[in-house]
Amino acid sequence: MHVPGVFRLCFLALIVAAAVLRPAQAEDTAQAEDTAQAEDMGRVVELLDLPRHAALMRHATAPGTGDPDHFRLDDCTTQRNLSEAGRAEARETGRLLRAAGLAEALVLTSRWCRATDTARELDLGEVDPFPPLDSFFRDRSREDAVRRDILARIAERKAGDPPLIMVSHQVNITAVTGIFPASGEIVVVEVLPDGTAAVRARLSP
Repeated sequence: MHVPGVFRLCFLALIVAAAVLRPAQAEDTAQAEDTAQAEDMGRVVELLDLPRHAALMRHATAPGTGDPDHFRLDDCTTQRNLSEAGRAEARETGRLLRAAGLAEALVLTSRWCRATDTARELDLGEVDPFPPLDSFFRDRSREDAVRRDILARIAERKAGDPPLIMVSHQVNITAVTGIFPASGEIVVVEVLPDGTAAVRARLSP
Protein backbone atom coordinates (compact mmCIF):
# COMPACT_ATOMS: atom_id res chain seq x y z
CA MET A 1 0.00 0.00 0.00
CA HIS A 2 2.87 2.34 0.70
CA VAL A 3 5.02 1.38 -2.29
CA PRO A 4 3.82 4.28 -4.50
CA GLY A 5 4.83 6.67 -1.74
CA VAL A 6 8.31 5.16 -1.69
CA PHE A 7 8.57 5.57 -5.46
CA ARG A 8 7.45 9.17 -5.11
CA LEU A 9 10.15 9.86 -2.52
CA CYS A 10 12.79 8.22 -4.70
CA PHE A 11 11.68 10.31 -7.67
CA LEU A 12 11.89 13.51 -5.64
CA ALA A 13 15.33 12.52 -4.40
CA LEU A 14 16.51 12.05 -7.99
CA ILE A 15 15.17 15.49 -8.94
CA VAL A 16 17.01 17.08 -6.00
CA ALA A 17 20.23 15.24 -6.87
CA ALA A 18 20.00 16.36 -10.49
CA ALA A 19 19.46 19.96 -9.42
CA VAL A 20 22.54 19.76 -7.21
CA LEU A 21 24.72 18.11 -9.84
CA ARG A 22 23.70 20.30 -12.78
CA PRO A 23 25.51 23.49 -11.61
CA ALA A 24 28.63 21.47 -10.82
CA GLN A 25 28.55 19.85 -14.26
CA ALA A 26 28.05 23.25 -15.91
CA GLU A 27 30.98 24.65 -13.94
CA ASP A 28 33.18 21.72 -14.97
CA THR A 29 32.21 22.25 -18.63
CA ALA A 30 33.00 25.97 -18.42
CA GLN A 31 36.36 25.26 -16.80
CA ALA A 32 37.20 22.71 -19.50
CA GLU A 33 36.29 25.24 -22.21
CA ASP A 34 38.43 27.92 -20.53
CA THR A 35 41.36 25.51 -20.32
CA ALA A 36 41.02 24.56 -23.99
CA GLN A 37 40.81 28.22 -24.98
CA ALA A 38 43.91 29.06 -22.95
CA GLU A 39 45.79 26.18 -24.60
CA ASP A 40 44.71 27.39 -28.06
CA MET A 41 45.85 30.93 -27.24
CA GLY A 42 49.17 29.61 -25.99
CA ARG A 43 49.65 27.70 -29.23
CA VAL A 44 48.95 30.86 -31.26
CA VAL A 45 51.46 32.87 -29.23
CA GLU A 46 54.12 30.18 -29.74
CA LEU A 47 53.54 30.16 -33.50
CA LEU A 48 53.79 33.95 -33.73
CA ASP A 49 57.36 33.75 -32.44
CA LEU A 50 58.39 31.75 -35.50
CA PRO A 51 59.82 33.27 -38.71
CA ARG A 52 57.45 33.64 -41.67
CA HIS A 53 54.37 33.31 -39.41
CA ALA A 54 51.56 35.79 -38.83
CA ALA A 55 48.03 35.94 -37.49
CA LEU A 56 45.38 37.00 -39.98
CA MET A 57 42.40 38.32 -38.04
CA ARG A 58 39.04 39.22 -39.51
CA HIS A 59 37.68 42.41 -38.00
CA ALA A 60 35.29 41.89 -35.09
CA THR A 61 31.50 41.97 -35.42
CA ALA A 62 30.24 44.81 -37.63
CA PRO A 63 26.59 44.28 -38.58
CA GLY A 64 25.80 44.21 -42.28
CA THR A 65 27.55 43.15 -45.47
CA GLY A 66 29.93 45.05 -47.72
CA ASP A 67 29.92 48.84 -47.54
CA PRO A 68 27.31 51.53 -48.20
CA ASP A 69 27.22 53.12 -51.65
CA HIS A 70 28.34 56.43 -50.14
CA PHE A 71 31.43 54.81 -48.56
CA ARG A 72 34.36 57.14 -47.94
CA LEU A 73 37.66 55.92 -46.54
CA ASP A 74 38.20 59.11 -44.54
CA ASP A 75 34.73 59.15 -42.93
CA CYS A 76 33.76 56.35 -40.56
CA THR A 77 30.12 57.52 -40.53
CA THR A 78 29.85 56.35 -44.17
CA GLN A 79 31.07 52.84 -43.33
CA ARG A 80 29.94 49.72 -41.52
CA ASN A 81 31.34 49.94 -38.03
CA LEU A 82 31.93 47.67 -35.07
CA SER A 83 28.99 47.12 -32.76
CA GLU A 84 29.58 47.37 -29.03
CA ALA A 85 29.67 43.58 -29.01
CA GLY A 86 32.37 43.72 -31.69
CA ARG A 87 34.48 46.11 -29.65
CA ALA A 88 34.11 43.83 -26.65
CA GLU A 89 35.17 40.83 -28.77
CA ALA A 90 38.35 42.60 -29.87
CA ARG A 91 39.20 43.69 -26.33
CA GLU A 92 38.66 40.16 -25.04
CA THR A 93 40.87 38.67 -27.77
CA GLY A 94 43.63 41.10 -26.84
CA ARG A 95 43.24 40.28 -23.16
CA LEU A 96 43.45 36.54 -23.79
CA LEU A 97 46.52 36.91 -26.00
CA ARG A 98 48.27 38.98 -23.32
CA ALA A 99 47.30 36.39 -20.70
CA ALA A 100 48.90 33.74 -22.93
CA GLY A 101 52.17 35.68 -22.96
CA LEU A 102 51.91 38.01 -25.96
CA ALA A 103 53.15 41.23 -24.39
CA GLU A 104 53.35 43.24 -27.60
CA ALA A 105 52.96 42.82 -31.35
CA LEU A 106 53.17 44.74 -34.59
CA VAL A 107 49.55 45.09 -35.67
CA LEU A 108 49.01 45.90 -39.33
CA THR A 109 45.50 46.81 -40.38
CA SER A 110 43.18 47.55 -43.22
CA ARG A 111 42.34 51.24 -43.37
CA TRP A 112 38.61 50.47 -43.11
CA CYS A 113 37.33 51.80 -39.76
CA ARG A 114 35.97 48.47 -38.53
CA ALA A 115 39.39 46.88 -39.03
CA THR A 116 41.38 49.80 -37.59
CA ASP A 117 39.11 49.91 -34.54
CA THR A 118 39.53 46.16 -34.05
CA ALA A 119 43.31 46.55 -34.20
CA ARG A 120 43.27 49.35 -31.64
CA GLU A 121 40.89 47.54 -29.29
CA LEU A 122 43.32 44.60 -29.16
CA ASP A 123 45.70 46.92 -27.28
CA LEU A 124 48.76 44.92 -28.28
CA GLY A 125 51.07 47.73 -29.36
CA GLU A 126 51.81 49.72 -32.47
CA VAL A 127 49.06 49.80 -35.12
CA ASP A 128 49.99 50.65 -38.71
CA PRO A 129 47.84 50.79 -41.86
CA PHE A 130 48.77 48.32 -44.60
CA PRO A 131 46.75 48.90 -47.80
CA PRO A 132 46.92 45.27 -49.08
CA LEU A 133 44.69 44.44 -46.09
CA ASP A 134 41.97 46.81 -47.38
CA SER A 135 38.81 45.05 -48.50
CA PHE A 136 38.57 44.24 -52.21
CA PHE A 137 34.94 43.13 -51.88
CA ARG A 138 33.91 45.58 -54.62
CA ASP A 139 36.93 45.07 -56.86
CA ARG A 140 37.77 41.39 -57.25
CA SER A 141 40.42 42.22 -59.84
CA ARG A 142 42.71 43.11 -56.92
CA GLU A 143 42.67 39.60 -55.43
CA ASP A 144 45.94 38.31 -56.88
CA ALA A 145 47.87 41.46 -55.96
CA VAL A 146 46.42 41.46 -52.45
CA ARG A 147 47.37 37.83 -51.89
CA ARG A 148 50.88 38.38 -53.21
CA ASP A 149 51.52 41.48 -51.08
CA ILE A 150 50.18 39.96 -47.87
CA LEU A 151 52.24 36.80 -48.31
CA ALA A 152 55.35 38.81 -49.13
CA ARG A 153 54.96 40.85 -45.95
CA ILE A 154 54.57 37.74 -43.80
CA ALA A 155 57.60 36.14 -45.46
CA GLU A 156 59.69 39.10 -44.33
CA ARG A 157 59.21 38.24 -40.66
CA LYS A 158 62.44 36.98 -39.12
CA ALA A 159 63.28 35.44 -35.77
CA GLY A 160 63.40 38.16 -33.15
CA ASP A 161 60.97 40.46 -34.98
CA PRO A 162 57.81 41.43 -33.09
CA PRO A 163 54.93 39.00 -33.53
CA LEU A 164 52.83 40.04 -36.53
CA ILE A 165 49.04 40.41 -36.47
CA MET A 166 47.20 41.52 -39.62
CA VAL A 167 43.61 42.72 -39.21
CA SER A 168 41.66 42.49 -42.43
CA HIS A 169 38.43 41.29 -44.06
CA GLN A 170 36.83 38.00 -45.02
CA VAL A 171 37.68 38.31 -48.73
CA ASN A 172 41.35 39.04 -48.04
CA ILE A 173 41.78 36.19 -45.58
CA THR A 174 39.93 33.78 -47.87
CA ALA A 175 42.18 34.83 -50.76
CA VAL A 176 45.27 33.92 -48.73
CA THR A 177 44.03 30.82 -46.89
CA GLY A 178 40.92 29.47 -48.61
CA ILE A 179 39.13 29.78 -45.25
CA PHE A 180 35.92 31.78 -44.76
CA PRO A 181 36.62 33.20 -41.28
CA ALA A 182 34.01 34.28 -38.76
CA SER A 183 34.04 37.85 -37.50
CA GLY A 184 36.91 38.16 -35.03
CA GLU A 185 38.44 34.80 -36.01
CA ILE A 186 42.23 34.44 -36.15
CA VAL A 187 43.98 32.23 -38.72
CA VAL A 188 47.70 31.71 -38.17
CA VAL A 189 49.64 31.05 -41.36
CA GLU A 190 53.19 30.21 -42.33
CA VAL A 191 54.52 31.32 -45.71
CA LEU A 192 56.37 28.38 -47.22
CA PRO A 193 59.51 28.66 -49.39
CA ASP A 194 57.38 28.32 -52.53
CA GLY A 195 55.41 31.43 -51.50
CA THR A 196 52.17 29.68 -50.58
CA ALA A 197 50.46 29.87 -47.19
CA ALA A 198 50.02 26.92 -44.83
CA VAL A 199 47.41 27.26 -42.09
CA ARG A 200 48.92 26.38 -38.72
CA ALA A 201 46.10 27.30 -36.31
CA ARG A 202 42.63 28.77 -36.10
CA LEU A 203 41.16 30.61 -33.15
CA SER A 204 37.46 31.41 -32.93
CA PRO A 205 36.36 34.59 -31.13
